[in-house]
Amino acid sequence: MAHVESVARALRIIESLAMSPAGLSDIARDVDLPKSTVARLLATLEQVEAVERDEEDFRLFRLGPMVQRLSTAAGGPAQLAGFARPYLEELTDSTGEAAGLSIPDGYEVHYIDQTSATHPVQVRDWTGEVIPMHVVPSGLAIMAHWPKEQTDRYLSRNLVSLTPNTINDPGQIRERLAEIRESGYVWVHEEFVEGINSVAAPVLESNGLITGAIHVHGPAYRFPGEEDKANLGALVSDAAGRLSGALAL
Repeated sequence: MAHVESVARALRIIESLAMSPAGLSDIARDVDLPKSTVARLLATLEQVEAVERDEEDFRLFRLGPMVQRLSTAAGGPAQLAGFARPYLEELTDSTGEAAGLSIPDGYEVHYIDQTSATHPVQVRDWTGEVIPMHVVPSGLAIMAHWPKEQTDRYLSRNLVSLTPNTINDPGQIRERLAEIRESGYVWVHEEFVEGINSVAAPVLESNGLITGAIHVHGPAYRFPGEEDKANLGALVSDAAGRLSGALAL
């Protein structure tokens, strides 16, 4: 029975780290275990590559390559992309712009699928890119559903600016996260790449945990253009909500 209990505790730690990287004290508090027990389990998980140290902050742990290999073998991102594809295509049909799907990857957001715009001028396909959470709307939509402790840890880091428009002030980011929880979507204007605007909404599990986000993006000169930003945001939020419902079935 002791072995079974250790396995159960290790799985709780892995589930905790699936949300975002964390330090020993935060993990122990999240899984309600003594720090000494968590430290011992983390050492074992690190040996089998189920967890690893964060490259930027050695005090933090994140999911390791073994868990990522298991996720891929079980379908993982590819399976989620398959579920999401009809909703992305629907958004492209409605807006004429590229739609994409992203999932959290530690403190970054991983773009795993994208449709092509119907306009002759296309935006770059970002599939496969891994981007800091705070510079893209998908990342902000994901962060809006993190526990406060995880948000605090992220905002205590050195937040990069990728364009002159990137918002990296922790106070302003907190305000945006509150707005996302209220409206269900978020716009970013040329904060990741100059000349590109984007709007995203979160995809949630039935228990309220964040799965990822879907977005629509296009050249700033035509998107949103004369379209009402609130209507476009609601369109993306509705698609994300229906995808969340489908995943819960």
